[in-house]
Amino acid sequence: MGSSREIAIGPVAVVSMLLSSMVPNVVDPVVDPSGYRKIVFTLTFFAGTFQAIFGLFRLGFLVDFLSHAAIVGFMAGAAIVIGLQQLKGLFGSNHFTTKTDVVSVLGSVLKSVPHEWHPLNFSLGCLFLVFLLVARSIGRRNKKLFWLPAIAPLLSVILSTLIVYLTKADEHGVKIIKHLKGGLNSSSLHQLQLNGPHVAQAAKIGLISAVVALTEAIAVGRSFASIKGYHLDGNKEMMAMGFMNVAGSFTSCYVATGSFSRTAVNFSAGCQTAVSNIVMAITVVVALELFTKLLYYTPISILASIILSALPGLIDINEAYYIWKVDKLDFLACLVAFFGILFVSVEIGLLAAVTISFAKIFLNSIRPSVEQLGRLPRTDTFCEVNQYPMAIENETPGLLALGINSGLLCFANANCIRERIMRLVTEEGGTKETEKDTGQILILDMSNVMNIDTSGIFALEELHNNLVSLGIKLAMVNLRW
Repeated sequence: MGSSREIAIGPVAVVSMLLSSMVPNVVDPVVDPSGYRKIVFTLTFFAGTFQAIFGLFRLGFLVDFLSHAAIVGFMAGAAIVIGLQQLKGLFGSNHFTTKTDVVSVLGSVLKSVPHEWHPLNFSLGCLFLVFLLVARSIGRRNKKLFWLPAIAPLLSVILSTLIVYLTKADEHGVKIIKHLKGGLNSSSLHQLQLNGPHVAQAAKIGLISAVVALTEAIAVGRSFASIKGYHLDGNKEMMAMGFMNVAGSFTSCYVATGSFSRTAVNFSAGCQTAVSNIVMAITVVVALELFTKLLYYTPISILASIILSALPGLIDINEAYYIWKVDKLDFLACLVAFFGILFVSVEIGLLAAVTISFAKIFLNSIRPSVEQLGRLPRTDTFCEVNQYPMAIENETPGLLALGINSGLLCFANANCIRERIMRLVTEEGGTKETEKDTGQILILDMSNVMNIDTSGIFALEELHNNLVSLGIKLAMVNLRW
């Protein structure tokens, strides 16, 4: 159903972290694991339903409300929170908080580590964490060894499992997976809870995860579609993701989306169609049927190390610095998402970042700039003097050209625009008595204004009257409404 050829579907860190932080607030997985699974399957059903509705009614623009800056901050904050949660597996602790804010997690670490941590478990995890980070670094520096970071996690699992099995390290404090159920899970259709006390919470979490999952999937799909030179239909992707997650909720799956790392591997391998996802699924099924028994002695600290080694890729300091240089309000949204997730919760961090993005749009719409225009040398093109210093301003005595940088002239910004125009006219000496005799003209370029309401019309009429009282003629050009 989707139009992307390279996108690879599966669980991703951001959505997994989102669910692991929000679902325990509804049902504690330790106290009621069965109820926890039911909530996860139910919210997956709601997420798929919302995604399908977004695609059906062509509501793809809703995904754009989560700005790029907010996503950068969200992913960085999520990476740190995920990393802190992995300290449980790395230290081998039995008791750990289900909360995700930094204060709660660090408090849990300080309480449990002195009494429960196992040095051998910690040492083994750190050893393979260093191995994974070194493998990743080598793969980035040497393009011929691009495959090394991909197989390093598999090598870590195999080697650590052999070490524990041969040395019987599980008898000396190393926590292992032990029995892992093989094969495919049974249908979860009967576990969906579409009525009851937790339906509203499941729907809320499903909506949030649906938007976050779609944002990542469409961003990944568009990135690789632009490289291959074809168009990605966002609405089709939404429909495909929606039906996929609805089907997944029936088969014991949680919210899945397009993974950048898997898609990058697909792209590097030269995949041309979505059949690659079918091959991947068959491979996973075979592994579940045949190899789960071999993971009995796999240390839990190794799984934590694998997750920790992947987190630095989610923290993009260079991109945050670029956002700071380009737009300070965007950077504020990035910071709010980052610190909101770290110290409060995922939903509060995202909501605050989206609010700041909306506030930025609102401020830009009610306080648009009015710029002086000048002619580029040896051309008939007029452009902003501040942006093009070589433009010739005040070329004709008594003539001033101004441009409005707003697509909408309405009640929210009409008076602001009128006042800024009058201020520029005054600054340019428009009220000088010596120039009134020669006649003065204000040319107002309206090419950016696509719509106007009655308040905008009244503001233009008032501007015209003010200019007439000063002996200045008003000419409006490039009208588009």
